[in-house]
Order: sequence, then C-alpha cells, then structure tokens
Amino acid sequence: MKEKQSHSFWAKISGVNKSLWFIIIAALLLEIISAVQYNATHNLLEDQLEKNAEMGLTMKAIVIKNTLNATEKTLKDHTWDMKRNLYYPDSLFEVAEWLVKMNPNIIGGGMAFKPYFFPQKGRLFEPYAKQDKDSVIVVSQIAGENHDYTKREFYLRAMETNKPVWADPYEDKEGAGAMVTTFSMPIHLNGESVGVFSVDLDIEWLGDTLNARHSDPSSFSLLMTEDGDLISKPNSSHHKSYDVKQVVQAINDSTVQRTLSGTCHTKIIYLKSKKDGADMTVFYAPMKGNPHWQIAIVYYDDEVYAPLYRLRLDMLLLTLFAFSILGLIVYFFARSAKKLGMAKVKQERISSELRIASDIQQTMLPAPNEEIADRNDVTVCGILVPAKEVGGDLYSYFIRDEKLFFCIGDVSGKGVPSALIMSVIQALFRNSAAHDSNPGHIMSTLNGLACRNNTTNMFVTLFIGVLDLPTGKLRYCNAGHDKPILIKNRQTIEVKANLPIGVFNDVVYHQQEMQLKGNTTIFLYTDGLTEARNTEKKLFGLNRVNEVLEMNEMLPPDELLSTMREAVVKFTRETEQSDDLTMLAISYTPYERTAVLDKEISITNNVSQVKELNIFVASVTDELKMQDKLAKSIKLAVEEAVVNVISYAYPVGTNGDISVRAIYDGNILDFIITDKGKAFDPTIIDKADTSLEAEERPIGGLGIFLVREMMDSVNYERVGGKNILTLRKQYKIIENENII
Repeated sequence: MKEKQSHSFWAKISGVNKSLWFIIIAALLLEIISAVQYNATHNLLEDQLEKNAEMGLTMKAIVIKNTLNATEKTLKDHTWDMKRNLYYPDSLFEVAEWLVKMNPNIIGGGMAFKPYFFPQKGRLFEPYAKQDKDSVIVVSQIAGENHDYTKREFYLRAMETNKPVWADPYEDKEGAGAMVTTFSMPIHLNGESVGVFSVDLDIEWLGDTLNARHSDPSSFSLLMTEDGDLISKPNSSHHKSYDVKQVVQAINDSTVQRTLSGTCHTKIIYLKSKKDGADMTVFYAPMKGNPHWQIAIVYYDDEVYAPLYRLRLDMLLLTLFAFSILGLIVYFFARSAKKLGMAKVKQERISSELRIASDIQQTMLPAPNEEIADRNDVTVCGILVPAKEVGGDLYSYFIRDEKLFFCIGDVSGKGVPSALIMSVIQALFRNSAAHDSNPGHIMSTLNGLACRNNTTNMFVTLFIGVLDLPTGKLRYCNAGHDKPILIKNRQTIEVKANLPIGVFNDVVYHQQEMQLKGNTTIFLYTDGLTEARNTEKKLFGLNRVNEVLEMNEMLPPDELLSTMREAVVKFTRETEQSDDLTMLAISYTPYERTAVLDKEISITNNVSQVKELNIFVASVTDELKMQDKLAKSIKLAVEEAVVNVISYAYPVGTNGDISVRAIYDGNILDFIITDKGKAFDPTIIDKADTSLEAEERPIGGLGIFLVREMMDSVNYERVGGKNILTLRKQYKIIENENII
C-alpha cells in the first residue's frame, strides 16, 4: 500500500519539478565525484612526487658521481706524466698546468711532497695550478709558512691510508681561493709514499650543477657530508636561507638506513617553514660508494599542488555553471544517445581495422635477432610509425660473416600499394645480401627487379649499408635517400645522391666507403621525420633532428629513437601525421677481446713455407687441446686460405710477406691472415675438386667454399693497403673436454 502511495506521489509531481529534483540530485553527485577525484588526484600527485624525487635523487647522484669519477680518472691518467717528471721538480709545474687544462670541471690541482723531498726547494714544495674565472691557468708554488699542507686532510689521509681519498670540503685560500673538495692519491717512489697528487673541485660549481634543473621554480637540492655538514646549496634566488638551515637540521635529526650491500633508502620528511608556514616535503638519501655524501631535494607543497588547487577551483565554477545548463543537457542527452552509440560502433570497427593493419605492418619488419642481441660490438633498433593503416617505409638488418647488412627506404605514395612494394623490396634485399657484400651490386640488383613491369611508376628511395664489425669499415650505396647522420661527430655521411630505384633500369650504382671510429652511432631516417608539421605548418626540420641527437648522443639506440619520437609528437601536437615516420639507429663499439692465446707467424709467399704454417697451426690446436678431427679441419682451412694468398696476392716472381695471427679469448678462435699484396678477395676463388682424400690432394685448390664449411665465418676486408682475411671458429674447453 505504501509502495502504491509512493508511486502516486511521484506521478503527481510536474515535469518541471522532476527536472528540478533531477538537477539537485545530479549536482550533489557531481560534487561528490569532484571531491573523490580531488582526493584521488592528490594521492596520485603525492605518489608521482615521490617517484620524481627518487628519480631526481638518482640522476643527481649519477651526475655528481660521474663528475667525481671523471675527476679521479683525469688524475689517474696524468699519473704517468707526473712520475715521468718526478726527478725534475721544475717540470712538475707543467704537469699541474696540463692536468687542470684537460678537465674544465677542475678548479685546481698539483702535487704536495714530503718535507725536504726536494732539498733544493726547501722544506715544503707544492707546485699548483688553478683556473680563474676567465679560464686563465695560473701556476705557482703555494706551500709556505701560511700554507702547511702537511696538516691538511687531503694530504694526511692519503699518506696515512696509502690509498686515494676524497677530502671533506674546506676553504682553500692559498690554492684555489674557493670552497673545494679534493681528490688525492699517494705518490709512490721505490715502494715508498713521497707525497700526494691531487685535484680540486669547486663546491659552488657542484651546487650549481646539482640545481641546474628543477621541475618547480622554488624547489632546490642540497649536498651534505656523511656527518650532516652542508657542502653546497643553490644560489639565493632558488631558496630561502632559513629553510635551508631547517632542512639540514631535520635531516641530521633523522636516521638514514643503509644495508650491508650499500643500497641507500630514500627518506621523506614533512616540514613547515618556521618563517612563513609554507609546507615542505624533503627527500634525501646517501650516495653509494666513496665519498659517503648525502643528497636532498626540497619541494614546496604550494607549488607542487598548484595545478590541483587551480583544478579544484575550476571544478567549483563548472559545477555552478552546470546548475544552469544541466536541464538542457538532459534534454539533448536522450536524443544524442542513439547517435553516440552508432558513432561508438563505427569507431570500434575503425580501431579494429587499424590494429590489424598495424600488426601486419609490424610483421614485415625485422624480428628481434638473438645473434645481434648477444653481441657486444653492435646494437640495432628501428621504429616505423605509418601515417595510414599501413605504410610504405621499410628498414631491415641482419648479420652475415661478421658483417652487419642494413637498409632503410621510402616507397613513393602511401597505403596498401606502398606496403606491398615495401614487402617485396625487403625480401629482395635479404635475398641479394645473402650472397653479395657489395652495396652497389645489391642496389643494382634491386633496381633491375623494381623496374621490371613497373606499370604504376612507383619508385623507392633507399640506403644500403654493410658494416664490417671487426674493422669498422662501412661500405654503402645511396639511391636518392636522406643522408644518414653520425651522431658522435654530428655530421652527415657524404653520399652520392643517385636516382631512386625503380625509375630507370640502366642506372649504375657504385659503393662508397668510410672508416667508423669506436663508440659511433649511425642515425638513419625517412623524410617523414624532417617533414613532420605542426599546427602552424612548420617543419620539424633537420636542425631540430640534430639538436635532439646532440642532447641525447649517449643514449642507446632504443632510447634514442624513443626520445626522437617524443620530440616529434611534442612538436606536432594535435596535427595529423601526414607521412610515414621511420628511424633506424646503429650503435657500433669495437669489441675489445682479452686473449687467452695470441700467437703469430710470418712467412713469405712461397709454397715451401706451408710446412712451417702447418707446424704453427698444430701448435695452436695442441695448446687448446683440440680433438684430432677438429684440429685437422682447422689446419686444412688455414692452409687453403694461405695458399690462395700465396697464389694470387703477389705478382709472379715477387717476394711478399704473409702474417698469420691466432687469437683465442676462451670462446672464439680467430686466424687473421694479413698481406700487403694487391687487393684480392679470396672468397671469389673458383671451387676445386674435393673428391680426393686430404692425403692425396695437392696443396691448395680447395676453394673458399670448403673453408666456409670448416669455419663458422670467413670475413675479408681491405684496410690500410692490406688484405685482411679472418677465419673464425666458436670453441670452448671445459674440464679437458672440447665443446664446439
């Protein structure tokens, strides 16, 4: 009965009153939702602040530690120069000057010797060089009555511990003329410590470095000793002096936990400024290793949560505004619901098609290559972002015979037709590069196939590179593509423009070559990068590309490409992508091998010396305790390769030297065959008759194909006027048993 009366009461209410009740209820719900969102957002900001602080502490610790490590390395690198001049005291002034000149972060440095070590220089002798504000280096002997370094911590601790040490910050009036921290290491002569070799870092410079970047204008960082003494602080424009004292006192009253492994835990302190009552959040943690300093980051809550406060105010204003228009929204909501549902179904269908197209595009790209992932000398990463469902850009890479083959290209047009051409070019590249190492030949082959039955007149700009990993020689060929960039040198690779492939079938492509240095990264891209436009129709451009590369030149390829992608997204903002964007980064660092065995023999181009060669190879295989079958195969392979050099490298009747070097690092055995003969690639020697037994066959004639069968890889390069042929075999010795 009560239920019927309730329905009757609601039925009597007019439509206007129902809308009014609905608006009131909706407004209350909106306010509740706003309060819940506010609290949730506040908690998220707190969590994010803590994560940012942890990251900031880590990055600042890395910056400080890298600076200290660089300072230590600079001093250690100059130890040989100092010791070389140790018997010439006047020459030590030049050593000190060169030490400061080689590291701009060092404010001063020098040597302090035991009393009367140089009798002619008096009791104390401290040649010292310092860099003034105008970067002028001043050299002088600073020891004297007013400066007895034998009482200073940097001297005493290094002499007492006989180890390199960092001294706590102090004011160096006589030397650097500033607050410094000193790294010193004992000078040994005939097993005895005769003084210290030291460099000074400017504490004020450390503080400025520590506070170079902050997300909030008023936030600041502090550097403290392990005992809680303040080392450095930002300049006065970035902090309030009374807050610095309060933060230091609060940290000293707290306890920083340190585990046995040396891992530091970030600690948090919530403070209220004693002067103006502002809330502060302090994050601090000790640095790992030596010296045991502490780093702190201070945030002011009113700055951190300012966006949230503004958002809260905006939400209140919007709620008031919503009271007046909510009725209209209700009216239009029902009418729009059907349209919204239809639009949602359409959008889901489009999104599904885009996902499928994207998956298809990604399957055309190189899969993760374990052979490259396990290497120490090269890292490769690529990214392709199509402008439509599928794109016409392409890239590919793989390793064969210690050579990295790679390419990047841009098919004219977009969409499905370009994607089909892309897949064909990728397949043709891998097929051609599987048996040819000349980029010019590979490009010519692709051009001939691309021109065949090309009724659509589509063409492809393409860059092909072949990087020899042991030597760093890069051979390449360009077909109308953008010039790759060498990041370390911040310069483009000079290429011949040439026509794109697929235009004319009679174009002749030639390879170019250059020598890569260690720690080099090659950046390749399509014009979708430089021609990305923002809302103002401005191009991203090559200058911005170079700026991003310059600021991030030390990043590994995957992070470098992600950073470049983020820069493009930030630049274009809401602008729709107009062209496919593809990038490829190759980081090359020659692998330094530690040789367990390193032997070499030199012979002349005389077949009679093959016997000596075989004795040499046998000594290597015996020393590595190889099984007879494997040892015999390696002997035949090396012999065949050397006989080919004897037969073809030098003109008939001309004497020439041939060097054979065996290097084994515990995993890989290399035989490196070097000669100064004419440019000669033994990998193209004709095949020979292998039906005869090894004992019956004449010396030579097996052909490089048989060498490939016996060895894991065969690599040829022409470097510095020399032919270098490397035969490689994977080999391990475990408990006197050969594992191949």
